[in-house]
Amino acid sequence: MTNPPLYHVYMLRCNDMSLYTGIAINLDKRVEEHNSSAKGAKYTRARRPVILVYSETCEDKSAALKREAAIKKMRKSQKESLI
Repeated sequence: MTNPPLYHVYMLRCNDMSLYTGIAINLDKRVEEHNSSAKGAKYTRARRPVILVYSETCEDKSAALKREAAIKKMRKSQKESLI
C-alpha cells in the first residue's frame, strides 16, 4: 500500500510585495508554474516574479484546504508574523 501524498500550504511574496496563499503536492513545481507558466494563478501571473516565503506540510488535502482558508482570513500583519 502506498502512502498518500503530503500536501503543502504555502505563501508566495509577489513582486508588488503582496502575499499569495495556496496548496500543492509538488511545491517546487507549483512555484515554478507561478513564475513561468500559464498554469500559475491569475493573481500571480500579473505580479511576477514570486518568491516562496513560507510553507507547512499537511497530512491530507482536507487539512491543507482548512489551513489555507485560515491563513487567507488572517490580516497581512499576522501573515508576516507567520513568515
